[in-house]
Amino acid sequence: MSMESSKQLIKVLCGTAVLALAACASPQKTPATADVAVSRNAVENAVSAGAADLAPQELTLARTKMMRANQALAAKDYKLARELAVQAQADAKLAQSKATSAKANAAADALQEDIRVLREETERARQP
Repeated sequence: MSMESSKQLIKVLCGTAVLALAACASPQKTPATADVAVSRNAVENAVSAGAADLAPQELTLARTKMMRANQALAAKDYKLARELAVQAQADAKLAQSKATSAKANAAADALQEDIRVLREETERARQP
């Protein structure tokens, strides 16, 4: 099993454990706990996509809201915890999208530069 597969399995098991524990709690706590877990996963995905370097503001917002959602959950303010978790998810997804877009743009720019160089070399080769 690869390291990436192991990490994914651990995330799934942790998420399942959180949901199982939440199922024993109040009806409001269960969705709030699940949303906080999903927001944590969204932030991890954004970090994996390179958001720390390519979308730091959005990632910081996501992390801050996720932290506040955890605090609200600990304080048993489940409504606030859910709201902040959903906002953290949205910020993390935006950060991930910006990072992915920046990588795609960089790859496209590199490809255009390679094409330009190839054209120049082709033109030089055609000249007598």
